Amino acid sequence: MESSLTAPRAATKPAARLDRARQAAPQVFERLRNAIIALELPPGAPLSRAELAGQFGVSSTPVRDALMRLEEEGLVDVFPQHATVVSRIDVSRAQQAHFLRQALELEIVRLLAAGRDASLVIRLDHAIALQQQFTRAGDFEAFMAADNDFHAQLYAAAGKQDLWMLVRSRSGHIDRLRRLHLPSPGKAQNILRHHKLITRAIEAGDGDAAQQHLRTHLSGTLSELATIRARHPEYLSD
Repeated sequence: MESSLTAPRAATKPAARLDRARQAAPQVFERLRNAIIALELPPGAPLSRAELAGQFGVSSTPVRDALMRLEEEGLVDVFPQHATVVSRIDVSRAQQAHFLRQALELEIVRLLAAGRDASLVIRLDHAIALQQQFTRAGDFEAFMAADNDFHAQLYAAAGKQDLWMLVRSRSGHIDRLRRLHLPSPGKAQNILRHHKLITRAIEAGDGDAAQQHLRTHLSGTLSELATIRARHPEYLSD
């Protein structure tokens, strides 16, 4: 069955309203990072400090700090005295992020299967139900949030929340690959099916099955790298 989720959209400006009770720089970073991951700011899109400062209603300092963090994650390229642009998707970084995540999550699902926490299974099923709902509605952003919540629940249940934050900070490039791949026929349904299989294996206390399903799940996007590159050559680095 073909996914109802939409294809990447043309470049748009991230929402500008900030929470004045919070520091500005982290919020600017989050807004820009989310827009980059969602391909609302596609590879090659220019990022003007002055325009961003005006858009968010802040001084240049929070914008500078946000762009520095994005550069550290490899999501923007900064050319001093010239321009800052959204980087192309670095396949090597994507592969390294996949390696890190797989190594961690294989151990996490085995640990959780041994624990057989009924309340965790309920939370995972809830995340899956939300993903089903958002798939039907064609709401990609909400689908991705529920997808991330599913995996965040695994780390939290294992007491490894800090490792989840580490994984997220390294996943910008593979997340953009996932975004490009998601509209492919059957991709969203495969994600849901794998999440269900992982959950049922954890519920049954079957660590081997949980690891097998997780390994298949996490490798889905990189296994289609050639197809993604052929469809979107302008988005990926050589």
